[in-house]
Amino acid sequence: MTVLSIIRDCLDALLHPSARYDALTRARHRAFMAPRLLGSLVALAAFPIYLAMRGAPTALEVAAFAWLIAPILLSWFLSRTGRYEGAHILSALALAGLVMMVAITTGGIESFAAVWLIVVPLEAALSASRRVVAFASALALACVALLIALGHFHLLPVPESNAALRGVLMGAGVASATLYAAGLAVSAESLARTSVALLYVEEDRYRLLARNMSDVISRHNRNGAVEFISPAAEAMLGTSGARLTGHGLFDRVHVVDRPAYLTALSDAARGSEQRVEFRLRRDAVRGQNISADFIWVEMRCRPLEQVSPEADVVAVMRDVTDRKVQEQALELARTAAEHADASKTRFLATMSHELRTPLNAIIGFSEMIVHEEAMMLDAARRKEYAQLINDSGQHLLSVVNGILDISKMETGNFEISPEPFAPRAALLHCCNLLALKARDNGVDLITRAAEDLPVMNGDPRAFKQIALNLVANAIKFTERGGSVTVSASVEGSRLMLSVTDTGVGIDAEDLARIGDPFFQAGKTYQRKHEGTGLGLSIVKGLVGLHNGEMNVQSTVGEGTTVTVALPLDFAPLLTPSNNVAPLKPALRSGSQDQVHQVKKRA
Repeated sequence: MTVLSIIRDCLDALLHPSARYDALTRARHRAFMAPRLLGSLVALAAFPIYLAMRGAPTALEVAAFAWLIAPILLSWFLSRTGRYEGAHILSALALAGLVMMVAITTGGIESFAAVWLIVVPLEAALSASRRVVAFASALALACVALLIALGHFHLLPVPESNAALRGVLMGAGVASATLYAAGLAVSAESLARTSVALLYVEEDRYRLLARNMSDVISRHNRNGAVEFISPAAEAMLGTSGARLTGHGLFDRVHVVDRPAYLTALSDAARGSEQRVEFRLRRDAVRGQNISADFIWVEMRCRPLEQVSPEADVVAVMRDVTDRKVQEQALELARTAAEHADASKTRFLATMSHELRTPLNAIIGFSEMIVHEEAMMLDAARRKEYAQLINDSGQHLLSVVNGILDISKMETGNFEISPEPFAPRAALLHCCNLLALKARDNGVDLITRAAEDLPVMNGDPRAFKQIALNLVANAIKFTERGGSVTVSASVEGSRLMLSVTDTGVGIDAEDLARIGDPFFQAGKTYQRKHEGTGLGLSIVKGLVGLHNGEMNVQSTVGEGTTVTVALPLDFAPLLTPSNNVAPLKPALRSGSQDQVHQVKKRA
């Protein structure tokens, strides 16, 4: 342990508690106490030597030596109170008083001690306080004026007449004042060096924080231009901070979000803290799988100063892309839940009608048959009622089967049994089954199926269900006098089945949801046709289970075309998918057409 470290530890033990936790304040207090304690101790040590060489001291000499012990009291005052400015004021008074006492007894303004008055404001400069410096300067000037006045009115003792001695004393006074001023300069330089070192430490600390923070810190002028931006911007935006200064950051803001970005900076410059979210363009990052795109950023900005109407703005930006993605996912989930709830409501409303109507018919006509004696029903009437009961039961069975099929498809339990079959014969059979329904509705049913359609591998039951649902749906939504055209052809390795009607058509906003379970195009109170909305849903599911595609094109008031593409050689997958990709219709005419012209019923 060196002598300097021991002295520093001793001085630190004397420091006031308020000065122990700040490095610069601690250095100033040490710089104040060290020279004063050292000077006082040297004066005490030199006093016995002076007595041995000089003999009995005069009263002035005793007072001078006693005054040199005063800095010990000043150090004690600072150590007990921690009042740094007050200690400097007392030090200026003590030094000025000592100089005045010596100067008055040795010639006034011409005394060798008068030059020490210059040291009084120099010593006060170490306080770093304008108030202390002004007080010390005024005190030194007042002492000078007092010495001049006392000399002018001959109120001073007669000075030493020995010119040689006066010269020696003058030289000693100037030299001692110079040495003391040099000590003050060293102390000032030491304090400045300590201040700069602490500044560098703080800069390194804040630079370390700025480099390792994931948030980006920036400073903007009144026009919004970037004056400083932290290095974290490179990791966030994939470009150097130099390219973001000025209006470089503004150029990366999404065009739609620029008004909100500038408004937030402008309001913050006027004194209010702002928060805004906007999109920033991010460059592709080399060595990482990150392409150029836009990210969402949250910026909080506030004025840097409050002294001017429009001050610079400091902003903190944070990447909130993940949060925005989660919010969008939650919004999509909420929308899907709302659609599901609406579908459930529509389904319940539809099913209540679809189930209640045939059940009322079954119950009503069965009661009539039970009470046939009271109602005097003949055989023809009983047969008619029985047929109506059977028709209502078949309708209920078809509704229940449709619901069960949809449930099986959604849970992945619908079994596909592929086998070779002739699609042309299956299609003609379906059209023949629906020919009577088309005739009753006054609709022309036209079937175009090439005779050379190859045998395909698939589930014939599912194929017939697809054809029956499509054709029945087209007939139901085609007004009297319209037509339904069913076409089948081969394109590549797929069978193209197309059903085109001249019916009411589907609105564009409903077209994207066609095929959703229980969804029916058009508003419930505007719908003229009965149904559960399961027909196209079943078709979509069966087509998906066959790895096929379904596409719907429609124009309101002109008609609808539904095109289904099925592979000729179906190979079932281990995990069937119900996802159906859109398909543009591409139909080719067969070599021979079979046309069913159904006469319109008057």
